[in-house]
Amino acid sequence: MARNPRFNHSASRNALRLAGAAFILLGGMAAAQQRGGTLTVGLGYDIDTLNVYSTGFLGDVQAAVVEGLVAPDAKANYVPVLATQVPTVRNGGIKVAADGKSMTVTYRLRPGAKWSDGQPLTSADVKFTWEAVKNPKFIAESKDGTEDITSIDTPNATTVVVNYKRVAPDFMSTLFTFGILPKHALDGKDLNTDTYNEKPLGTGPFRVKEFRRGQYVILERNPYYWRKDSKGVQLPYLDGMIFKIIPDSNTLVTQLRTGEVQLAYGIPYSQVKQLDGVPGMRIVKNNVLSWQHLDFNLKTVDAFKDPNVRKAFAYAINKSAVSKALGGYPTPINSVVVPVFSYTNPAVPKYDYNLTRAKQLLDAAGWKPGPDGIRVKDGKRMSFKIMAQAGRSTDEDAQQVIIASLKQAGIELQPDNKSGVAFRDARYKGNYDLFYGGWITSADPTYSVFFGSKGVNNGQGYSNPRIDTLLTRAESTLDPTQRTAALREFQTALMTDLPSIPITSNPSMIAVTEKLGGFVPNPTNMTNFVNTSGWYLK
Repeated sequence: MARNPRFNHSASRNALRLAGAAFILLGGMAAAQQRGGTLTVGLGYDIDTLNVYSTGFLGDVQAAVVEGLVAPDAKANYVPVLATQVPTVRNGGIKVAADGKSMTVTYRLRPGAKWSDGQPLTSADVKFTWEAVKNPKFIAESKDGTEDITSIDTPNATTVVVNYKRVAPDFMSTLFTFGILPKHALDGKDLNTDTYNEKPLGTGPFRVKEFRRGQYVILERNPYYWRKDSKGVQLPYLDGMIFKIIPDSNTLVTQLRTGEVQLAYGIPYSQVKQLDGVPGMRIVKNNVLSWQHLDFNLKTVDAFKDPNVRKAFAYAINKSAVSKALGGYPTPINSVVVPVFSYTNPAVPKYDYNLTRAKQLLDAAGWKPGPDGIRVKDGKRMSFKIMAQAGRSTDEDAQQVIIASLKQAGIELQPDNKSGVAFRDARYKGNYDLFYGGWITSADPTYSVFFGSKGVNNGQGYSNPRIDTLLTRAESTLDPTQRTAALREFQTALMTDLPSIPITSNPSMIAVTEKLGGFVPNPTNMTNFVNTSGWYLK
């Protein structure tokens, strides 16, 4: 799924810790949980759809409504949700064929789990999810993973056997982690137009009461929710949640200060200190699995097809200045694989800030300074549009630093920022010259969705057979040693070719009322709302 904007990796190192797994996913429980109350959340983007398989944004609201078979916890370890355990080779949940070319994954579903209309969850729903998402008529944000499955067997109502045509170590980063679709409600329906997209039916702690586009989503307690706390009290504790859509970060911060909003993430770094002093509010730093990047459109901009031009851009960008402009919170990086992962490659080619080197590369490529200082080649000025998400002040601030840095090298950039669906479409379709933004991944990223020739998030049109080969190798083995070797080689090849410049890894700053108990941030693209059943207001 895009957002790997949803991704993962080696199943073997995500071994299940059965004891306390549900407790961990809930973020732990304080001794004095209170039942009732409504939490108001501020979202910094306009929701396109509430269908988790169609949205081009992080599924914050969706994570509180629909559930998958497993999910990453606060430490990015997979724990069971609708499945009773995480499948592994050790526990027999994963079986690799004798020829090493295919595998089966078996899930045991949680007895007694129900949809929010009271109907039972069964293995037929899991099989239907695969069939519905892979359907060519369904316009999904990503069908990642569907093509790897040859068939699904459902020997009984609580057993699902998924047959893969390849060894797929990334299986938990796709379909069944992000949500199961209700067969009894959607069978025979057009998933592109069905009312499910505005009011999805789920097994999660909450259900959608009202969705007013561009304004808010109101959630109410799911009376059929299956989970109970350690004392036998049915969850969730909260009566409901209100998600207010507030794309402008300044407005969002104002409403946090006044108490109109009680929780929001992605707080602009420039305003963290102001909120930190607001009575009754605390700031939480969430080191998310993300990286900020500058992508070149390789489909329509001829200048960017020259790797030396791309490298000149990299040398001209002062990453430390970007971090400083954002309060010092971001960490400059040299690879698209963030340092938290064991397979990050510290030996990749690096492009430390070097304005002289940037100018030398541009001179050699035939781009000479014009009368106004902007470089020219064959009568064409080195002037491009750079897109970021409108209203996201942190990205817009970084964008200004990048514009200033590149101007010193004789490159003119003009902001062309978009919001909502326009931003999403431009990002995926490559309707930009340059794109500055960030990706947040799963606990186990699948990098082919970004850099594979057919990657769903590869809007820039990058294609490199060697990269494809290395990513196929990394994404076709359960052996962590082989996988690490392929991914490190991939990073070297990518940073040599440089279709995208990794800039920084940015923590997400969360403002949350001190009255909210049970809240623990989640570092993955499953969002902070994957564990809402254990939240309570004091």
